[in-house]
Amino acid sequence: MQGPLTGVVVLDLSRALAGPHAAQMLGDLGADVIKVEHPQGGDESRGWGPPFVGPEGDISTYFLSTNRNKRSITLDLKDPDGQAVLTRLIRQADVLIENFRTGVLDRLGFSTARLEELNPRLVVLSITGFGHDGPEGGRPGYDQIAQGEAGLMSVTGPPGQPHRAGPSIADLLAGIHGAYGVAAALYERERTGRGGVVRTSLLASVVGVHAYHGTQWTVAGQVPKANGNHHSSIAPFGAFRCSDGMIQIAAGNEGHWQKVAALLGIDPARPEYATNRDRFAHRDQLVGEMEKVLTSETRDHWLGRLADAGVPAGSIRTIDEVYAWDQTLSQGLLVEVDHPVLGPIGLPGPVLRFDHHPAGEHTAPPALGADNEAVLDWLKGKEAP
Repeated sequence: MQGPLTGVVVLDLSRALAGPHAAQMLGDLGADVIKVEHPQGGDESRGWGPPFVGPEGDISTYFLSTNRNKRSITLDLKDPDGQAVLTRLIRQADVLIENFRTGVLDRLGFSTARLEELNPRLVVLSITGFGHDGPEGGRPGYDQIAQGEAGLMSVTGPPGQPHRAGPSIADLLAGIHGAYGVAAALYERERTGRGGVVRTSLLASVVGVHAYHGTQWTVAGQVPKANGNHHSSIAPFGAFRCSDGMIQIAAGNEGHWQKVAALLGIDPARPEYATNRDRFAHRDQLVGEMEKVLTSETRDHWLGRLADAGVPAGSIRTIDEVYAWDQTLSQGLLVEVDHPVLGPIGLPGPVLRFDHHPAGEHTAPPALGADNEAVLDWLKGKEAP
């Protein structure tokens, strides 16, 4: 891949999802990402399934989702020979990504001070579950645990029934925040000539997107609650039943509400519906009135009418429908790569596009240790006098 980060070398020592997702984002931007894995089994997500695919039924689609545009080298970091190779790689790298528990890298001989000694320009991204310090610093964390601890589950799902978000959103947000932290640190390095440590966590990444749920408590003193498929502050704004399924309607301002009311034959000036505050206070009543009309016709009927009226609305697609949708394809959100075992496969694509960098070809997630020889040869070339 060619992109804004072409020439940047990233060592991906991370496993599972948060760190690998950050590294994949940097690879999408053109960085040369070298994934460092243990010789026995590698990244544990290689064993996470179902589903597994391939002739032997042993290739994890989970792993495929977050490791494109990388090379894989196997090193035992507890072995002196593995530590020696990693030391050489660190000297040549621009970025190192790790999501070990706090203290693990220190015990392996790669403390923050040692990394700075080896390469003062190195940017280190460290992702933990709940932070590297504080009363619970170093506590192990997986996505669903973090979703619960960080309050996300309490505002997701039907009222009184905490639900996890479908995707591993705490992991993914930590990866996204980590990648943007790395980009900032690389920019700062251009000014100072020195790298540094960027830290984030699953906890921080979820709390950092609380947005209005956060200020509902910190400013208004109200504990947010789950609202199911309806907005916690705006009405009407959510999912509504039609004769053959559900659609979503988002009346984000008074103009939208006037149009929705006109379409459904509701008087928008009634006292209980006159303002958003009034509508939210009478939301259950309003939803009932709207669905009484909406269930008289199909989803397509109402989506057409709402589109003509200029009201934001949409269907609720299944994942397979998303990847068959022309709009998804037009945005480069499905990319094809040539996997050495599976052949051509489709992967969820990168979220950023740069007008001055035309879309390039992506590489498939690597087999374990597939690039051992190539990476070592590259390393020798970088070290040559």
